Amino acid sequence: MNSLYVVLPGDVDDVTVPSGGNTYDRRMCDRLADAGLDVHEIAVSGTWPRPDTEARAVLGHLLAALPTGSAVLLDGLVACGVPEVIVPQARRLSLSVLVHLPLADETGLPPALAAELDALERETLRAASSVVATSEWAARRLVSHHGLAPHRVHAVPPGVDPAPPAIGTDGMSRLVCVATVTPRKGQGVLAQALETVADLRWTCECVGGIRRETKYVERLREHRLGARFTVTGPRTGAALAATYHTADLLVLPSRAETYGMVVTEALARGVPVLTTDVDALPDTVGVAPDGSIPGMLVPGDDVEALGAALRRWLTEPDLRTRLRASAKLRRETLTGWDDTARRIAEVLQRQEAAA
Repeated sequence: MNSLYVVLPGDVDDVTVPSGGNTYDRRMCDRLADAGLDVHEIAVSGTWPRPDTEARAVLGHLLAALPTGSAVLLDGLVACGVPEVIVPQARRLSLSVLVHLPLADETGLPPALAAELDALERETLRAASSVVATSEWAARRLVSHHGLAPHRVHAVPPGVDPAPPAIGTDGMSRLVCVATVTPRKGQGVLAQALETVADLRWTCECVGGIRRETKYVERLREHRLGARFTVTGPRTGAALAATYHTADLLVLPSRAETYGMVVTEALARGVPVLTTDVDALPDTVGVAPDGSIPGMLVPGDDVEALGAALRRWLTEPDLRTRLRASAKLRRETLTGWDDTARRIAEVLQRQEAAA
């Protein structure tokens, strides 16, 4: 395989709406190109996964124009909701779909819409030659949930960019939550948990993309914790790196997560994490070489448990010391984006050989 077409959401490089999926796509394309593969990026604008008629037509036209037998990797956000476009092309192209988050797993969807998106995704993935998931947990779930053949579904976790160790602040009080501001990421749960430790010294900054000013975002901005709890919008590049560099603890209270890239971004700097035990997150936090866990795990959507963990972090110096030491050890075990690109290339090469 010398050439690869990659179909991406139109906002893949929009710094105002950063996401783990867009970061994965960008790093993957860049590293595959660096490795000598001829990568053709096709960014398609639209309200994916529910685009209008024009966006569907544009995607269909772009795929139809590709040479028969071409290797094509599609971001699942674009592909999974439009099987009427994807399935006909799967008969003449070598199609792979990269699933960052199953469509029906977005928190807050009306049940009827979730069921509809789930059925559309199933039809798309069953037509693809291969499916790439971002964790072993996510791969297993796609196989069982959509009835896919296990040999067609491959786990290729994200890499992480190398970074210097964080300096933190006082080693305790600066809490950071890096995540798109949506109910699935649990910032509302975090705000309630922080109320239970309002008697202690801390600040918490929520950094992440805000796709629109919803009632959820409005409630977070107006929370009675005041200036101690802030929602500051998206950051990328040097600004995001500076946020991590001064963090004492990353808090990610997600209700669902197929990987959780911000966890490894924090650990790459030796910053401990407090997150939930849902889905892929325990595997992402991982274990340091000495067998220790570089953070704390609590049940998802559990204000009391999250508050108790925050209180322990803020009041137990020995715990903080242990978690920081474990995070520094875990830092040395993380893999980079070159490894992710290599594994993606291996999936596509096996697919080509089997065609």
